Amino acid sequence: MWQRIQTLYIGIATALTAAMFFCRMATIIGPEGNDIDIRYYEKLPYLMMLIMLLTAGICAVFTYKSRLLQARVCILTALMLIGFQIWLGIDFIRYHNDMVFSITLLFPIVSAILNAIAARGNLVDEMTLQAVKSAKKARKKKFIR
Repeated sequence: MWQRIQTLYIGIATALTAAMFFCRMATIIGPEGNDIDIRYYEKLPYLMMLIMLLTAGICAVFTYKSRLLQARVCILTALMLIGFQIWLGIDFIRYHNDMVFSITLLFPIVSAILNAIAARGNLVDEMTLQAVKSAKKARKKKFIR
């Protein structure tokens, strides 16, 4: 399963997405110095998006036998991750004076980049295999005549 580097990239991206369930998104510092942590799972829309992203990542990891399907799932997951990153960026712009955000806010864009690299690698591998198959067919036809 982990024989190709693309599957490793997808696994790392899925692990980053799964890590967001356990990390804090931001901290609100109160006037008396007490901190209130806000986690991703506390907001229902974020929780639903993370569940969808994690499910898509797991599906992408386990479709390693079909390169084209894995590339398609990776592209779809990367697009969803970019949308989630935009959503988090809007919240960052909206609340940057009130909250201190954590570095985990950048996990979706890193995961999207890893998924895009994996999709590109899968598509290149598939095109290479198709070219080799077609060259072998052309050689067979040449020797038969």
